[in-house]
Amino acid sequence: MLTDQVADMFTRIRNAIHAKKKTVTIPASNLKKEITRILFENSFIKKYAFVDEGPQGDIKILLKYNDELQNAIQGIQRISTPGRRRYTGVKSMPKILNGMGICLVSTSKGVMTDNDCRKMNVGGEVLGKVW
Repeated sequence: MLTDQVADMFTRIRNAIHAKKKTVTIPASNLKKEITRILFENSFIKKYAFVDEGPQGDIKILLKYNDELQNAIQGIQRISTPGRRRYTGVKSMPKILNGMGICLVSTSKGVMTDNDCRKMNVGGEVLGKVW
């Protein structure tokens, strides 16, 4: 059993990018499905599919590369961990590379990006950042 599922997801994606893999498979959970949806909406991944095989299912992610094999995800990092939770309000919401990246935030209204949090005026737990 994994202690930190989000860190495992980020590590699998990071390892697939470094190995120049086209796809990566991740064990599914509702939180990981929301993170995957946000990555797709912000054009960090090309496609994704939820496969309902076995007790929990999988998420298959097709990574996005350009012609020079550079990935759309240049970096992905976990911020809040089970040992140290990091929360932020709207006024102190981090901005990643002046808006070129996104910060994933778990709020009372669901998982959303830092820009969406500013629009909806909500804060929450900073899950990680992607650039």
